[in-house]
Amino acid sequence: MADDGSPSHGRTPIKSAVHNIASQRRRQHAVSVRKERREVLLRTKRLCRDGLVDDIDVTPDVDMNVDEESSALDAQTSQLVEELKSAVVYVGKGAAQKKMEVLRSLRRILSKSEVPPVQAALHAGAIPILVQCLSYGSPDEQLLEAAWCLTNIAAGEPEQTKSLLPALPLLIAHLGEKSSAPVAEQCAWALGNVAGEDEELRNILLAQGTLLPLARMMMSNKGSTARTAAWALSNLIKGPNPKAANELVRIDGVLDSIIRHMKKMEEELTTEVSWVVVYLSALSKTASALLIKNGLVQLLIGRLATSSTLQLLIPVLRSLGNLVAGDNSATNILIVGHEITDNAILALVKCMKCEHRVLKKEAAWVLSNIAAGSYEHKKLIYDSEATPFMLHLLAVAPFDVRKEVAYALGNLCVAPAEGSGQPNVILEHLVSLVGRGCLPGFINLVRSPEIEAARLGLQFLELVMRGMPNGEGPKLVEAEDGIDAMERFQFHENEEMRNMANGLVDKYFGENYGIEDDQ
Repeated sequence: MADDGSPSHGRTPIKSAVHNIASQRRRQHAVSVRKERREVLLRTKRLCRDGLVDDIDVTPDVDMNVDEESSALDAQTSQLVEELKSAVVYVGKGAAQKKMEVLRSLRRILSKSEVPPVQAALHAGAIPILVQCLSYGSPDEQLLEAAWCLTNIAAGEPEQTKSLLPALPLLIAHLGEKSSAPVAEQCAWALGNVAGEDEELRNILLAQGTLLPLARMMMSNKGSTARTAAWALSNLIKGPNPKAANELVRIDGVLDSIIRHMKKMEEELTTEVSWVVVYLSALSKTASALLIKNGLVQLLIGRLATSSTLQLLIPVLRSLGNLVAGDNSATNILIVGHEITDNAILALVKCMKCEHRVLKKEAAWVLSNIAAGSYEHKKLIYDSEATPFMLHLLAVAPFDVRKEVAYALGNLCVAPAEGSGQPNVILEHLVSLVGRGCLPGFINLVRSPEIEAARLGLQFLELVMRGMPNGEGPKLVEAEDGIDAMERFQFHENEEMRNMANGLVDKYFGENYGIEDDQ
């Protein structure tokens, strides 16, 4: 695989003399939408419910219980599939109209009911007959209805999604320029649902040539076409294999279309394109470099400053964090003293002050990546409004926000070391942050059952005990019950954490600890 595969996201976080934090953390964070379960469901699979003004009523009888309602829908669905089979082979007068009526009814029941009767449709044999309805030369209305049915089947459970395998070649074929926009968009929607299921299905779609026609659709000036294609692409390229992201960014016109759409005021379109940027910047060094070169960092900062839409701000923050983590040239754009840099810090503080937990976490993550840069960047954040607010969040925020804030504050206190040695302590920052009460927050992380958070806490304690002047570090840690927090790892099953904690206790609280004070 070429070197332009997957960047390490992001910059090396704070280090200790004991061990380094895994550099893969940032890449994992960049693509970790799966940690937000509700967000994942909205992002990866979507039922198509729009445009149903002429729908028949599939609302169940109010006197039915749940089981009776489900049975009635299943029976109705099975009957419609059987009717569609008959309508497809019927060649008499009104055959086309009859086929359309049944297709439309099947689509409605798969679209409108609270829990679509997908399994009943599959048991009745819906997939082969719907594939037949996608055949070349079929009327656009028929193609649209069939693709719509397949879209909602693909939005179901994993095995239901996999049932679409026989339909994939025709769905991909109808993405082409000869298809009408509504048909192409509906097929893209179905394929996006399939791509959202798992890596195995994404690989099948890529092998069958889905990437190029979706990329061309994203270049469209028609908002709905570009938006649907971008959403499907974000599912298709999200890895973990970076191959698709690397291929996408090399397609002529893709970068130009991304920049063009990001400049538009259509927030729904910009949101979907931003998710494409999230995965490109998380998985491809080549893409990151090209996006930076084409001015995307400035566009992202502008969006942060002007938008208040949560659905847009999350991918914008993740994209910005990926870019400043993955390439020195991105942070070099954020030159201290330049307006764009000041705007970036102000926008990130705005996000941290909002009420939404995810935005606080994402903004802190971006700041931690910037803070892992040069001394000038650390100084800029340290002197800004961000620092006192991060100290506040370290004390009171939910765990995942506190952890991201801790990374940012920790990175403010260290400068890169020569070679593989210990990082140099930025004494002014460390003394100030400890004096302003950050130590209990890091000790709380040491007590965390999550290994990554506990490691981060231990590394900051090492900085304090090594770096605070006049040997005050160990005393400060002891005063906050830090020894007790570290001793929980004395017999821990994780060898790395056991060695880290025991090493710190032995080094700073060994047999000679406190002797000078007693004399």
